[in-house]
Amino acid sequence: MPESSDPTSGPAEIGTIGAPSVHVFIARQPLTIPVLLLASVVGQTLSATVPDTADDSIRQFLAQDVARPSYRAVRRLEAENGSRTGWLEALTEYSQETGFRYEVTTEGGSSYIRSKVLRAVLDGEQEVIAQGEAAGSALARANYTFQTNGVDAEGLANILLSPRRKERVLVSGTMFLQRDGRLVRLQGRLAKSPSFWIKYVDIVRSYERINGAIVQVKLESNAELRVLGPATLRMTYKYSEIDGHPIGPAPSRVRG
Repeated sequence: MPESSDPTSGPAEIGTIGAPSVHVFIARQPLTIPVLLLASVVGQTLSATVPDTADDSIRQFLAQDVARPSYRAVRRLEAENGSRTGWLEALTEYSQETGFRYEVTTEGGSSYIRSKVLRAVLDGEQEVIAQGEAAGSALARANYTFQTNGVDAEGLANILLSPRRKERVLVSGTMFLQRDGRLVRLQGRLAKSPSFWIKYVDIVRSYERINGAIVQVKLESNAELRVLGPATLRMTYKYSEIDGHPIGPAPSRVRG
């Protein structure tokens, strides 16, 4: 990945300012796999305005009062470790009142991958929310310090994240913001491995604005396991409802 190419402006310290919750979910099983990217800045001709632009983006992001919306979505999870691959699709629901629930609707591939990785990811998310651990992963001054690192070739403000603690729900890396402070992507390495058997976990989380809410639409993860080698995970979201407003054809509700 290319490093920042602007020789005139180093990262400007923003400090620790509160942010809307963004959750990092890691499951409990040894095989669960939930890059740091510093893209090139736009060039020396913008060196005077790049820091100000990035500063404006992070200030707008941190000023947003965005609670995690309730939603219903179909998720597809795929994982690979060596010759073993597996996938599943699940109906998922979240609200502050009921927490997180899911129901697997179809699946295939390795039963080991499906049980020890894919279901474990969903179970881990359910546990994190039920135990209130999600608050500890918010992009807030209690959990992170923030530094601007210029604007890249895509026009996104690069904000370096430094976790205040080594915990499995925190990420050491970079978040990428639009000029208006909208979160586009978060990339990095988990501050703490979720298991002795996992050397490290790198993640890339992508976000979009849907019905006025910023929601995660994709997670990609790469992990290095001590015995079994590299493992990958990909999870995508197809929303049918956000904050009670329909997005498209509604799937069946999760039973229970």
